[in-house]
Amino acid sequence: MKIYTYKQPAAIESTESVAILNEAGEVSSTVQRVYSNGLKKAFDRTMDYRYFVRFDVSDIAGQALFTCKKMSRRGRVHFRGKDFVTGKEYMIAYDGWQIMIPDLIITDGVQKINLNKEMEDWSVFSLDDQPIARWQAVFCETHFEITLQIEDNSPIQHEAFFIAIGQAVLFVGA
Repeated sequence: MKIYTYKQPAAIESTESVAILNEAGEVSSTVQRVYSNGLKKAFDRTMDYRYFVRFDVSDIAGQALFTCKKMSRRGRVHFRGKDFVTGKEYMIAYDGWQIMIPDLIITDGVQKINLNKEMEDWSVFSLDDQPIARWQAVFCETHFEITLQIEDNSPIQHEAFFIAIGQAVLFVGA
């Protein structure tokens, strides 16, 4: 099992680059909230920082690994993910809008990964009803202490996929 940890500022508007540490305590990648231009950032400020949302995960050299961007169409919210390692694109959508904390479905058009979102416990990514990763954010007044665990049997082994999606879900929700 691979384990990654990082401390994400609790301030939703933070755009600082955050180091992600592997099990050895070494920086393996970074995550950052990104705006494509100042106008989107200014508009997002008026919308409680929940409208123009994009999280990028990059390697330590700054090369993009995965991006997760919020999309709103006709009142429906979903996310679009782009894996720069494999070239795959993902649709991340809520399943069960009528419940308080809906699950997410993550698909590349072939495989379907479910994310059982939990606010106080581990959020579990599953493929064919088998857990492949767990992501947890524990609030600590000024920041979140975040842990990601990737199972050895997961078809996706790089942390960027899970972290970008986890960040978007944590800070945006529906």
